[in-house]
Amino acid sequence: MRPKILLVEDDANLVELICYNLEKEGFDVIRTGDGEEALVLAEEDKPDLVILDWMIANLSGIEVCRRLRRAPGTANLPIVMLTARAEEADRIRGLETGADDYVTKPFSPRELIARVRAVLRRLRPALSGGNLDYAGIIMDTAAHKVTRDGQSVQLGPTEFRLLRHFLEHPGRVFSREQLLDAVWGRDVYVEQRTVDVHIRRLRKAVNGEVLPDVIRTVRSAGYALDLEAVPMRT
Repeated sequence: MRPKILLVEDDANLVELICYNLEKEGFDVIRTGDGEEALVLAEEDKPDLVILDWMIANLSGIEVCRRLRRAPGTANLPIVMLTARAEEADRIRGLETGADDYVTKPFSPRELIARVRAVLRRLRPALSGGNLDYAGIIMDTAAHKVTRDGQSVQLGPTEFRLLRHFLEHPGRVFSREQLLDAVWGRDVYVEQRTVDVHIRRLRKAVNGEVLPDVIRTVRSAGYALDLEAVPMRT
C-alpha cells in the first residue's frame, strides 16, 4: 500500500522537487496550489497526510488547517505545515491550529520525508507495518491476524480490510459511499447495501455474543469505530 500525500503548494519548482522525492520514496502525490481545492481533495481523495504551505491561493494554509480539523471527515488527518514563516510565534500558531509538524523553508527534501514518515509512524501505524490497536482490538497488519482481549478473531478478506480502515481512523464516521471507495475501490461497482452486510459480519466476528459493540451506527451518516458505540444491529 503506497501512502497518499496531498501536497498543497503554489511554487511550481518546489512542487516538482517535492513530488519527485516523495514518489521516489514510494508515496503517491496529489497536488494543488489552491486552499479551497485542497479542502475538496482532502475530503474526496482521502489522503494519508497533507503537506500544507501557509501562503497559498484563495485560502491561507492556516485556515485550511483549521477547517480540516473542524470537519468530522478530516479531523484526524495528519498535517505537516511547510512554510517560509519561521518565527516562533508562527510555528506556535501553526501547531496550535492543528498541524502535527512544522517545517520551515529552505528545507532538505530528505528531512521533509523523514518528518513525513515520523508523523505517519505515529498517527498511521499501518502504513509503516506496525500493529493497529483500539479498544482491545489488535491487528497485526504484517501477519494478517486480529485479536480482541487476547482472543483470536477470524475475519474474511473484506471484513479485514474494513476493520483495518476503521482502526486507521478511530472515532471517524464514514458514509457507506466512503467505505465503498476505501475498502472496495472506486473502480468496482458494489451496491451500498453491501456495506451493511459486511458491517454485520464484522460485528459478529469482533463482538461475539457478549462483548460490547464498538462499531457505532450513526443514523443517516454511516459507521464509526467508537468506544461510545451502542448495541445496534443494522
